[in-house]
Amino acid sequence: MHYTGTVYRNPYEPPSSLLEITQGCSHNRCKFCNMYSAVRFQPSPIEWIREDLAEIASIYPDTQRLQLLSADPFVLSFEKLDEICDLIHEYLPKIKIMTMAARVDNIADKSVEELKILKNKGIVELNLGAESGDDWTLNRVNKGYFGNDIVEQCQKLDEAGIEYWLTFLNGVAGKSHTREHAINSAKIFSQCNPAVVGTGGLVLFEGTGLLAQYRKGKFEPLDEKGLMEELKLFIENLDFDGRFITHHTFAMDLNNSDFKSNKQQMLEALQYGIDNLDMAKLSQIRNNKRHL
Repeated sequence: MHYTGTVYRNPYEPPSSLLEITQGCSHNRCKFCNMYSAVRFQPSPIEWIREDLAEIASIYPDTQRLQLLSADPFVLSFEKLDEICDLIHEYLPKIKIMTMAARVDNIADKSVEELKILKNKGIVELNLGAESGDDWTLNRVNKGYFGNDIVEQCQKLDEAGIEYWLTFLNGVAGKSHTREHAINSAKIFSQCNPAVVGTGGLVLFEGTGLLAQYRKGKFEPLDEKGLMEELKLFIENLDFDGRFITHHTFAMDLNNSDFKSNKQQMLEALQYGIDNLDMAKLSQIRNNKRHL
């Protein structure tokens, strides 16, 4: 199999084969991320994709689910994705589900009709790294789009019948805009129809713009209590009907399959954590992380 650099997969998806169709990240300028800093973005050669599909077919000929890599393979044109879908069906005739990560702006150059075609060929779910719905925050971390773009592109996915995840990056706005980040993200996400809302807590990794700003005194990160308070504010203002997951470092299980039914219980759990958890220990756990 051809895998370029570190392989990142969605740990919450069912086990499936991984097929790399792009290398690196097409944007690669977000100030909180170092995942693909050493990898130049480029589409994978079609010969590599053929070879990898042949290998998967030789081991798992009845494959029904694939996770497509790397950072945002949905950036490829409709025509290229259409070609790759046909190739996948050629080698894996029982394939039903293809999932991948995507940036919000990956969707912009594809019409609803094109999205419907891709959905019918198996691209049924996208994991959108939105991170925030607050324009100030999105601009600060150089995401390359704004809150209204999230709503507009998600509406196209809704019309095409493609499910999607939305992620909220807890803490990415720092102390100065924590309330705006939480409240405006919840407002934007609530205008969409995600199957899953996922959250993760900011870590200042080496090589990132936010770490450089922190060292210059230009970014003040939230402490563990602040992260919990921000997440609680986000959940208080969030309204959607789907699954909620979090991979924070604090010892608290907020994952559930029905956000609306569990919202109050989650808020109570967060308040308990704010009042009772060992913040110094949780900070040490976060600081020991080296990658997402």
